[in-house]
Amino acid sequence: MNFGIDDLPVRDELRGKSPYGAPQLDVPVRLNTNENPYPLPEPLVERIAERVREAARNLNRYPDRDAVELRTQLAKYLTDTSGYAVGPANVWAANGSNEVIQQLLQTFGGPGRTAIGFEPSYSMHGLIARGTGTGWISGPRNEDFTIDLAAAGRAIAGHRPDVVFVTTPNNPTGTAVPAETVLALYEAAQAAKPSMVIVDEAYVEFSHGDSLLPLLQGRPNLVVSRTMSKAFGAAGLRLGYLAAHPAVVDAVQLVRLPYHLSAVTQATALAALEHTDTLLKYVEQLKKERDRLVTELLALGYEVTASDANFVQFGRFEDSHVTWQKILDRGVLVRDNGVPGWLRVTAGTPQENDAFLDAVRELKKEQSA
Repeated sequence: MNFGIDDLPVRDELRGKSPYGAPQLDVPVRLNTNENPYPLPEPLVERIAERVREAARNLNRYPDRDAVELRTQLAKYLTDTSGYAVGPANVWAANGSNEVIQQLLQTFGGPGRTAIGFEPSYSMHGLIARGTGTGWISGPRNEDFTIDLAAAGRAIAGHRPDVVFVTTPNNPTGTAVPAETVLALYEAAQAAKPSMVIVDEAYVEFSHGDSLLPLLQGRPNLVVSRTMSKAFGAAGLRLGYLAAHPAVVDAVQLVRLPYHLSAVTQATALAALEHTDTLLKYVEQLKKERDRLVTELLALGYEVTASDANFVQFGRFEDSHVTWQKILDRGVLVRDNGVPGWLRVTAGTPQENDAFLDAVRELKKEQSA
């Protein structure tokens, strides 16, 4: 007798759902998970080893539960790169931005409460909402994937959600959300009921524009979440963080697990922050490659969504999965996100991007033959 998930007494809202994940296949070029393709520079690797060695001498003790040194350096990074002064009391860190979002939903969402996001967007927002017992509302977008502000305002007024998600740059579309739109959504959320507005800036370092961090001024119900996975090339580190009013930082500590950030994680993140200038140079290279992908795809006749991230959404296809398979057959793995007619490609190294562009050129020739 086969025994599976459906035979367990799992919560109703989890039945029939699939865990988040992208298929990793053994192919020459993998451009499907929005990773930074550049390995960490050797001086940083050595510095990580030094800091971890220091931390290892005290692994018999619990780590700093408040991660004060790390939060101080994250605050410095945010201040230096945005021009908006942030202190350690404004910053909280966790195991990836997903845990940051989970803690926020545990604090401000939960049973009997709801969250809204404007889809297509980062699917983990809805998954984490369900995992925390928070009702999920799918808000509207325009045909060009921008947020329909009038429709969004009506949805917020009608549903009166407790949490509002705004992802900028948006995943999977790559589109940025103007500050004016975020401000309007914030005002709409506060008018409906006092609600938390979470601006997910996981890809902001790749944007053509500026961070929305300055919008925190005078808005205690606004949160900006970030990650070290993308710009810092540290997807394997699992370090996310948020900036907000100190009261928000105090509130999420009510639900954090004891000593949730290991001493090794904190040491590694601190080492990476010492090499910010070097790592951001890789970001500049990736921005150029991202823009090259946009230019080349448009020249080939594909539709492309304007991108401020380290990836590009392109189409349109009668059957996106069939096209995904044909690109894969040529040794390049991109992402079929389930957005009808579209695929997403991560900006890789120049050589990886060349391989991808060669693959889609072949497809165009095949279609025109």
